[in-house]
Order: sequence, then C-alpha cells, then structure tokens
Amino acid sequence: MTRLYLSNDTSARAAGADRLAKAWAHTPGLELIRTSSRGAFFLEPLVERDMPGGRVAWSNVTPDDLPRILAGSGGAPVSQIPFLSRQTRVTFANFGVTQPLSLDEYSACGGTKGLERARQLSPGAMIEELKVSRLRGRGGAAFPVWNKWQIARETASDRKYVVANADEGDAGTYCDRMIMEGEPFRLIEGMLICARAIGADTGYIYCRKEYPAAAGTLRAAIERAERAGLLGSGPPGSHGTGFHLEVLVGAGSYVVGEETALLESLEGRRGVVQARPPYPAVSGLYGRPTIVSNVLTFAIVPSILARGGEWYASMGTERSRGTVVLQIGGRVKQPGLVEIPFGATLEEVLERFGGGMAPGARFKAVQVGGPLGSLFPASRLGIRICYDAFAEAGAILGHGGIVVYDDETDMVELARHFMAFTADESCGKCTPCRIGSVRGREILERIQVGRGRPGDLDLLADLGETMKTASLCAFGGRAPYPVLTAIEHFGEEFRRLMK
Repeated sequence: MTRLYLSNDTSARAAGADRLAKAWAHTPGLELIRTSSRGAFFLEPLVERDMPGGRVAWSNVTPDDLPRILAGSGGAPVSQIPFLSRQTRVTFANFGVTQPLSLDEYSACGGTKGLERARQLSPGAMIEELKVSRLRGRGGAAFPVWNKWQIARETASDRKYVVANADEGDAGTYCDRMIMEGEPFRLIEGMLICARAIGADTGYIYCRKEYPAAAGTLRAAIERAERAGLLGSGPPGSHGTGFHLEVLVGAGSYVVGEETALLESLEGRRGVVQARPPYPAVSGLYGRPTIVSNVLTFAIVPSILARGGEWYASMGTERSRGTVVLQIGGRVKQPGLVEIPFGATLEEVLERFGGGMAPGARFKAVQVGGPLGSLFPASRLGIRICYDAFAEAGAILGHGGIVVYDDETDMVELARHFMAFTADESCGKCTPCRIGSVRGREILERIQVGRGRPGDLDLLADLGETMKTASLCAFGGRAPYPVLTAIEHFGEEFRRLMK
C-alpha cells in the first residue's frame, strides 16, 4: 500500500486538491491521507510521499501525474523547498504533516505537552511563564498576554470566560483559518491553558460566517476532545477538565473583530463597539472577567508552556519577541504563509518568500495589516517587521497580512475602496467613524470624476486626523491610514484628477 498525503485546507481544495482525490479514489494499492496545509499555496495542489530520506513533494499536481508520483520520479524533498526551509516554524511546525482530527497524531507531534506542564504549575506560575516569554497579542493591539491573564485571574467573580476571536476579516489573512481547519487541537489546548490560569469553566470560539469548513472541523475536534477527557467531564474514569467549549458562528460583520463588539454579538445583540474601560478582562461576557484573544495568540501558548518562556523570548527583537506569522498575497510569485522571527525587513520577506513580483508585474505598493493598514512604496521596504518600527512609521502589523499591488493599481480608486469599506462596515456607534467615513468616500468619489475642489486633499487630511483621535475604537481610528498614505506617496495621481 502506497500512502500519499494531500492537504484538505480550503485553499488547497480551491487549487484542485479535491479533484485529485476524486480522480484517484479507486486506485488499487493507494491510500490518500488528507492533512493540514504547508501554507505554500503557490505549489498547490501539493502531494507528498514518505521516502527513505524523508517526505518528498510534487507541486502543482494534476490527475495525470499519479504514475510518476507512484514511481517516485521528479519530486523534491520537502526539507529542500526554499520557501519552507528558510522559515522558523513554531506554531505551524506540524502543518502538512498531521491529520486535523487525529488527536493521537497531534499528541505524537508534541501536542498536549503544554497542557501537561500547565497542570504541574500554579496559575501564577503559568502566567509568569508567559511574562518571561514576552508574548504580545497577535490580533492587532499587541497587548502583553500575561497582563490580561493576570487581571482576569485577580478579578473576583462567580464565573469567568475564555473567548477565541475567530472572526478573521482582514483581506489577505488566513492563518487563523488554517489553524482551525488544520490543527484545531492546538487552539483548544491554548484555550484550556488560559482557562486553568484564570479559573474559567466556559469558552467560546466566535467563528466568522465565511468559514464553514473551519467551524465544522472545530466542532468535530471538540467532540473528540470531550471523548478523550480533555474537555468537559470526559468518559467514566477520566480526569475531565470541567471546561465547556462551544463554537458560535457570526452573522458577517467586520467590526465584531473588535473585542467589545464581539462580546455584544455573543450575548445576542447587534455587534456594536462599547466604550472602555472597563476592559473585558475585568467585565466582559455577561459582565464577568473574560479573556478575548485571536486564534493565533491562543495557538502560540502551548509551545511556550511546553518549551518555556525563555526559549520563546530568545527569538525576535528587543520588544517583539518570538515569531511573526505573515500571510503574503497579491501580485507576487509565491503567495503563502510564512513564520519567521521578528526583525526581517519587508523587502527581505517579499524577495525570499514572496519570490518577487508575478511575471509581467512591476511593484507599486504593499499594504500590511489589512484594510486599515498603511501603504508602503518601494522606498519604504527597508522597514523591519516588528511592533516598534511599524509604530514609528504610523503603521500596524495587525494580523500579519501582506498584500502587494502592481503598477496598474489605481491608487485613487484603492483609497476610495478602503474608505467605502469603512462606511459600509462601521457599526455606527460614534460620529467620527459613522459620518467621517461617508464624507471621506464622497470627497474621493468627487475627485475620481474630475470634480475635485481646491483644498480637498487638505480636507481629507483634517478629516483623517479627526477620525484618528476621536473614534471610539481602532476601526474608525485606523480607517484614514490607507487613504492618507496613498495621498502621501502617490499624491500626483490625486492631483492629476483635480486639474
């Protein structure tokens, strides 16, 4: 029997993985195992096979390639694929290897070791380990994770909650989806560790509506974890944790990526941002202490508990410790997921991992951090990927999404698109975001059709400053950045339409 490995990730299936599986389903002597994804989407469909020297991969496979794969001809050792070998994978170390719903495989590859160590530590010692690691939240605000956990632990309450924000809405980001579809037990383990540290007995995974495969995989994983005794009371004779975990699917709203709006939605109300303080760690879901973190943040925690905070802190830069997960897309040769220590430059990432521009395309700009992220021209590609460098540049790393634009991109239309997105997705709670985004879109639409007025660019700048300083949450506060950086670096395109 020959075993072949094929990703069951949504992106791999979109590239044709299911077509291969269907074509080869009744091949005698062939066992096809669906795994998590390597994240090298430019190589999909990617088929792997165990060989004497290790895994060998065949890329961009079609059904007709089966004979040469079975003959072991033409493949490349996975360890020698530059896109993968140049990375330092921690959270995604087992991706492409394990079957998503096999708890045995997850454990065999080091999974649950973080939870085992957490059971040997006091809540305070667990939080101290995170403090030593200097892990910061990967959802955008980059708040020290240990601090939130400490606050929630010290806040007296009859009940506490752990909530995973799986409403991954930024264009060009998909690492949370990959974790939920590819290694759901890692997310569950991270949430279990958090629950032990703060004293929570209930958790929720708030999954975006557009991720049905992820929601289905998570529910199946939770059921398996309950049968194994990791969650709930467990089977007779087990040592269940008493932690109940549930998946809830959102109705499709970008702003519920903000933690207070997400909690409003979880409670059955419209997802509208709430004023802070109090912060959710003190008064969150149903007024109880609640830790809200994105999927990636929870998924990092098991490795830190298993290998120690000092190990994790040994990577990265002074104030950005550990690894950063980047998702490269747009007009590049090699779109895919990259995990490396903080500190590389944007240019290094685009060349070493993105492979440069797609054939026939010339670089114009890159946006980091989703639809609220700043635009960088070629002259700014030397910026280092770490929190401090981005903050000094008036930018955000956000969830690590990188989208590259080529020289055919209309920057006026791009700016209008982002401001229209803000107008469409604003929850309406505060005036600067609700009204400012509409006024900004109107000004940009006026410029587009050649009816721009003298002073319109200054008016956009003033409007942007008002939204930055007076909006209730980061959605309105960050919305002007793509527009203002487009004008800063590509102002001639705007001025040309105003003559």
